[in-house]
Amino acid sequence: MTIKIGAFIPNHKFLLTISLLCLSLLPACSPFYVLRAAFEEGKILWRREPIEELLKKPDLSPETREKYKLVLAVREYARDTVKLRVGGSYSSFSYVERSVLSYVLTAVPKTDLNPYTWWFLFVGRVPYKGFFSEEAAKSEAESFHAQGYDTSIRTSQAYSTLGWFDDPLLAHLLKYDKVTLAEVIFHELFHSTLFISGAVDFNESLANFVGNRATIRFFQENYGDKSPEHLKAIRSWEEELEFSAFLNEVVNSLKELYGKKDLPSEEKLRLKEEIFTRSQMEWSSRIVNRPNHQYRGYSGQTLDNAIIVHYLLYLKDLELFESLFQVQGMDLGRMVELIGNSVEDGQNPFEDVKALLRNRAA
Repeated sequence: MTIKIGAFIPNHKFLLTISLLCLSLLPACSPFYVLRAAFEEGKILWRREPIEELLKKPDLSPETREKYKLVLAVREYARDTVKLRVGGSYSSFSYVERSVLSYVLTAVPKTDLNPYTWWFLFVGRVPYKGFFSEEAAKSEAESFHAQGYDTSIRTSQAYSTLGWFDDPLLAHLLKYDKVTLAEVIFHELFHSTLFISGAVDFNESLANFVGNRATIRFFQENYGDKSPEHLKAIRSWEEELEFSAFLNEVVNSLKELYGKKDLPSEEKLRLKEEIFTRSQMEWSSRIVNRPNHQYRGYSGQTLDNAIIVHYLLYLKDLELFESLFQVQGMDLGRMVELIGNSVEDGQNPFEDVKALLRNRAA
């Protein structure tokens, strides 16, 4: 089932939303954790204040006022130009004490790039699991590590309820610069528009594409071609595409290695480290004259399969979406609609998009 959020009205929105939150926030969907999720989401929703009302406050700092206005402009652009399902999302503000909403665990076999997956109601199987506390995430990671998995824990600063509720702007997002803030909002609003069950890498990579492309066009039309914001948005997307292509090379090398059935595991582990080392040296040489590249940290990371899979969740086949965007005439709203009508759950949505690209190119 392809979930096109907003195309129907659920009868039990609160319980469904809590089930969805199990995906991004919970270590398990037991009654205790459902109650914890209800409590955490309830705090966020209870504290919502309309941004339009906040803008009337005379003591509002100029920077905060500018960010509020930007958020409202972005949501209007997402609705009217990109044709995303916006509803009332990001028309309100909610103060949350912590900047880290959850700690997300990924576990991947040491000689395989197929991650361990967990099943959640409505969203299917997903390659990560969320925790409210860092200690709980580390404890679970240690358990997987003892079983022979590579593990990584990342933090989450934003999430989407996939359209079940009107998501507010969270306080800690105001620390981002204007370009990053706009990209985050476009990204999360896309999740409320199109969600393919069981295809997390597709959902996140496509949301990444839409978020970046929408941000470029937004600042071009509202700030001008030569504005610092527009130029930064372009540079950010170019760096995403560049690293995505590079990552694809690394992944292909790893898949080729792991696919050698006659090679002992010990030798695969040794060669795996060689691939990581070479890739870091290669990447460092590529960006040697660009110390501010957003992916400069790759060269200094301690790499393992879990780190690579995490990158893939957001960067897989970005060039595929870019190619379709160009062939489609750079109409982002139309492209999203075409993809939504072409992909199916239970299949490989990346292959569906490749077929769509071939048909459009022909």
